[in-house]
Order: sequence, then structure tokens, then C-alpha cells
Amino acid sequence: MLSDDQVDEIIIEVENVPSGVQNHLVSSQIALRKSSANPTFCVLSSSAADRVDCQIFNPGNDRRHNRLLRFSSLNESISQIYHGSECLVTDESCTFHETVQGQKLIASLIPMTTRDRIKTIRNQPRTMQEKRELRKIVDKEKNKQSHGILEANCCAQCLGSLSLTYRRTRNSLSELLNYITLWQKRFKVIGGKFGTSVLSYFSFLRWLLKFNIFSFVMNFSFIIIPQFTVGAKNTLQFTGLEFFTGAGYFGDTVMYYGFYTNSTIRHRMGGASYNMQLAYIFTIGACLVVCFFSLLFSMAKYFRNNFINPHIYSRGIAKLIFCWDFTVTHEKAVKLKQKNLSTEIRENLSELRQENYRLTFNQQLTRFSAHVAAWLVSTGVTAACCVAVYYLAEYNSEFLKTHRNPGAVLLLPFVVSCINLAVPRFYSMFRLVERYEIPRQEVYVLLIRNIFLKISIVGILCYYWLNIVALSGEECWETLIGQDIYRLLLMDFVFSLADSLLGEFLRRLIGMKFTSLSLQEFDIARNVLELIYAQTLTWLGIFFCPLLPFIQMITLFIMFYVKNVSLMMNFQPPSKAWRASQMITFFIFLLFFPSFTGVLCTLAITIWRLKPSADCGPFRGLPSFIQSIYSWIDTLSRRPGYLWVVWIYQNLIGSVHFFFILTLIVLIITYLYWQITEGRKVMIRLLHEQIINEGKDKMFLIEKLTKLQDMEKRVNPSALDLERREVEPQIPLHLEELGAAPDLRLRRSAQEENPIA
Repeated sequence: MLSDDQVDEIIIEVENVPSGVQNHLVSSQIALRKSSANPTFCVLSSSAADRVDCQIFNPGNDRRHNRLLRFSSLNESISQIYHGSECLVTDESCTFHETVQGQKLIASLIPMTTRDRIKTIRNQPRTMQEKRELRKIVDKEKNKQSHGILEANCCAQCLGSLSLTYRRTRNSLSELLNYITLWQKRFKVIGGKFGTSVLSYFSFLRWLLKFNIFSFVMNFSFIIIPQFTVGAKNTLQFTGLEFFTGAGYFGDTVMYYGFYTNSTIRHRMGGASYNMQLAYIFTIGACLVVCFFSLLFSMAKYFRNNFINPHIYSRGIAKLIFCWDFTVTHEKAVKLKQKNLSTEIRENLSELRQENYRLTFNQQLTRFSAHVAAWLVSTGVTAACCVAVYYLAEYNSEFLKTHRNPGAVLLLPFVVSCINLAVPRFYSMFRLVERYEIPRQEVYVLLIRNIFLKISIVGILCYYWLNIVALSGEECWETLIGQDIYRLLLMDFVFSLADSLLGEFLRRLIGMKFTSLSLQEFDIARNVLELIYAQTLTWLGIFFCPLLPFIQMITLFIMFYVKNVSLMMNFQPPSKAWRASQMITFFIFLLFFPSFTGVLCTLAITIWRLKPSADCGPFRGLPSFIQSIYSWIDTLSRRPGYLWVVWIYQNLIGSVHFFFILTLIVLIITYLYWQITEGRKVMIRLLHEQIINEGKDKMFLIEKLTKLQDMEKRVNPSALDLERREVEPQIPLHLEELGAAPDLRLRRSAQEENPIA
């Protein structure tokens, strides 16, 4: 017979049945069965539960009888819950939304807003098919409830439908754009084999290609096409040498500044007029302004993603190891995905190893001395190259006055390209002395040295153009500057092409011939600086050669395929894997400063201070380029309908105070972002330490629990085994419809009911 305490324990245990049991028991009930030897617990069907006889207990004990009645009623309620919670229909293959939990979820989703409902459904641990069915059911139920509401609800339904259509269309367009993105598959191959460090170079190249496409479309639409309608026919003979010199036949085309007219284009009397002066300066200015804000936005976006967001510090190792995209089924795609995961894991592990790397004081002193010596040598080499370029430019201008050989104009671009090819390789040899343990630091140092070299050379050339060529009294000095920039850009492209096709190939043959020299690694710093140097020349020459973005667009497109083939054939993956998530941010920063800011300063000096040529170009006859804007503003000031334009120019564009305030705001925002970054770093470090401490606390508790169990075993070593052997034959648990069920903790109560006599 069951004692009072045992009945109390049974009732308590049944009342504390976990809710998860409802998902496992379908049409079963818990009942007590009369046995000749001992009363046992079993799981009976609903029909068998109706025949449970309360006479198996002692009816004379009212207290016990009342408690057993409570247990029986509780048993029946649990049976109904078990019977009805799993499925609302009799079909065994019922879905989630047909269960009580599914109905409760649907009822809670109906009053939610569209955004909250989508977020809740997305967070459900269900398959995509189940989520779609759940969303359809919720929408259907919501529509049923909306039939009796006022007509104002129809507007809300229409807005909801439009919002849903918009989201679906946006997702479809996003998938389409990802599918047709330029070089997407090649990027996956490069990232899987060489890692994110090498991939950052190709990402930067594609990013620059988009810039040049936009600039070319702007210039072609607002400058070149209008000039085509009024341009005279070119009578010069084309010899083919113009592709290298940029002079001759090209000098009398829309390629250069001097060909454009300064008159207002009007094709018929009384028709609309087109001011070429305003179109020229506004189009170039719009391109530069868009590039300026695009650079700022890109720096802010990459800075937020790679420096501020906490996930960049978590390294996502759990995501890499435990999350596999099961939609990838193609054999090549699976292998590529495996390579990507392997490379990312190696990059994360290398960062963890680098964080724990420490140097002794003597090693630090030796490294510091090597760094100082390398910087002194690199600075001296840069200064010597700048002096050589300046004197060569002066000598070249004097030489060209006495010699009319068309190939003589290639001397200066040839020397500058040789310097840009040889000196960065000389800088790369410093790694043998400096021996950076962190590859990212080595790349940063090489980038700074190379950008210092290239920008210094460009600065010397700008000084030569603005102070010697522009004041020399040449017939059309703007076209001469445009031709010099074209030759520099073309010669740099030829040298880069030859280096990729010949130099890197010969280096691979030497590495295969001599086993002591392994295959070379891709020099990220040198290749990125080639892109920044070429883009700087493009921005600098866009005022003097409007077709220069088109030329740069073609060179970038060709260089991608050449570098891709050379990378796969001639290079090996980096020996030290490292993650380059922050490299793109640094590349864009170098492109913005000093590259783009230097270009803006040069063009500002040209437009505000220099006098245009008197016989060519759209600004001929004016005292300065900006005078066309002043004349336009004076014209608008006499028209009452355009006074707001005059106010904007005088108080915003032409005001020094406005730009001072704007600069101050930008600096404040930058400082706030920096403080947010530092604060989140501290927060992440504290949370990481807290997680470590919690893990240590758990290990301490587990050790204490293990010691207590060992002590209990030593005190009574055979009690647990003996109890298990005697109880299991007497108290079987029968699961008639399922092979396993959650532990209701009834066996322990039954074990205590039958102690060993």
C-alpha cells in the first residue's frame, strides 16, 4: 500500500511534469495498475485508463483517498493535455501549426505589427517550409478577422500588402545583384585559396573600377556628347604612335581640354542653350564631390564594420566550425567552401597566437634599431628620387624645345615608372632585417613608405606643371599637362603588365629551378600602391583630360584578369595566415589622404589662381577658371527667381566659416566614433573576462560535486548498484506508443515505496 508521504510525493511529481513531455506523449495517460505483488506505474491508453479501479487503494483512509482522487483528476487532466497537445487532428503526420503550441503561437502573432511578426517567425527554430506555412496561416487568420472591421482597416491591409511586395522585390533584386556582381565567383576562389589578405587587393580594384565608371558616365553625358555636336572634323593623320605619346592626332579630339568650345551651344533659334563653361566645371566638380562623399561613406562603413562592431573581436570560430550551409550541394562549391572555412580558421588561430607573442627587452631594442635604420634609408631614397625627378623634368622641358623627336616625351614617364617599379621592391627587402611577427604591421609599414614615395613624386610633378609649364607661355598648357598625365598613366600600366607577365613568371621559374627559393608570395602593399598611384593620376588629370577615367577603367579591367592569372600560376598562399578585414579601411584611408586631398588642393590652385590659355579650351579669355562661376552668379543675382541660388553660393559654398564649421563637425563625429570604438573594446574585454570567470566557477562546482560523489561511494559503495538491481525487475515502465519518454521522476518514488525487507 502507498503511504501518505509517498502519495504526496507522487502528486508533487506529477504536478511538476515538464512541459516538454507534451511533445512526446500522443494518446497516453498515466495511471496506477493493481498488481499482486507490488503496485507499479505504467502508461496506459485512454481506453484502458477508463477502467482504472480506485479499489486498488485503501478506501478506508479518507485522507489518502482524497489525495488519490486528486491524483486521479490530475491524471485525467494531464491525459487530456497529452492527448490533445501533440496534434489537434487524428492524423499522425500533423504539422507544428496544428499543435496547441502552434495555435498559441499563431494567436500571439496575429495582433503583432508586420515587422515584429516577421522577426518572431524568423527566430523560430523551424525549417524554412514550416516558417512559410506559419506566415501564410497567420496572414489568412488575420484576413479572416479583418472582414468585420471598418473600411479604415482596408488601407492598413493594402499598406501591409505593398510592404510585403516591396520586401520580396527588394530581396529578389538583392539576390539578383549578388548573382550578377562582377567577378563574384573568382573572388570566392581567390579567398578560398589565398585568404582575405590577398582578396582585399582585388576587392579594392573592383571598388576603384566603380568610381571610374561613374566618372566616365558623367563626363561622357554632360561634356563629351555636347562637344561632339559642335566639334570640327579632325584633319590630322593618325600614325599609331599617339597611343604612347598622347599627342598628335589625339590633341585635336575630345580627349583633351583644348578641344572644347567656349561658346554657348544652341542648335536652333529660340531653342535651349547649353553653356559649355558651366557644364565643364560643374561636371568635373560634381564627380569630385561625389567621390569625396563616397570615400567618406565607405570609410565610415568599413570602419563601423571592422573596428566598432563587436563581432569582429569574437572571431566567429563557433560559426566557422558548427555552421555549415547545407544548401551547398555541388562538388566544386563544397570544396571551395571547405577551403574558405579552412583559411578563415587558420587566420583566426594566427591572430590568437600573435596576441600571446611577447619579446624580451633585448629583442625589442634590436627590432627598434632595425626599424629606425630602415626608415632612415627609405626616407633618404625617397628624397633622392624626388630630386632626380624634378631636375629631369626641367631638363626634359629644355630638351623638348630643341628636339622634335616624338619619342622624346616618353623619357620622363619611363624614368618615373622605373622608380615606381624598383624602389618598392627595394623596400620589400627590409623585411629580412625588420622581421615583423605580425604580417599586418609589415603591410602597413610598406604601404606608408610606398605612398610616401609615390605621392612625393606626384607632388614634385604637380609643382613642375603649375609653376613651370603653366607659366611658360605655351599655346595650350592645359593640353600639355593632360598629355603628360596620360603618358604617366599609360607607362605605369605597361610596366605593371610587363612585371606581371614576365617578372613574376621568371621568378616562378627560378623558384622551381632552385629548391632553396620557394614560390613567391603576393606583395599586397606594392600592388595596392600601384592602384592608388594610378587613381591619383586619374583624378588629377580629369580636368585636363576628361576621357582619363575611361582609360583607367580599361586598364583596371585588364589588370584584374592579368593579376588573377598570375596569382594562380606564380604565387603561393601566405606562409603566415592573417585576417585582413581591416585592410580595405586602410586602403580607402590612404586613397582619401593624402591622394584625394592632394588632388583637391592641386585643382583648387589651378581653378582659383592660374590663368587659362588664351587660344584654347572652354575658359579661354578669362582671367581665371572660377571667373565663369562669378559671372554666372552675377547674372542670377539680377533675376528674382534665382536669388536663393545666389544666397546658397554666398553663404555656403563661398563662405570660409561654413567649411570651418563643417570640418569641425566632421572632426567631432570622428572623435565620437573613436571613443565608441575604445569603449566597445573595453566592454568586450570585460565580458570576455567574465565568461572566463564563469567557466572557472563551473569547473570549481563540478570538481566539488565530483568529490562529494566520490566520498559517498567510499562510504556506501554498493548501495546504488544493489538498489538498481532490486528495483528494475519490479517496476517496469511501459511506453506503449513511444520508445522513450521524458523522466517523470515516478520511478524514484516507486523505488522508495518498496524498500528491501
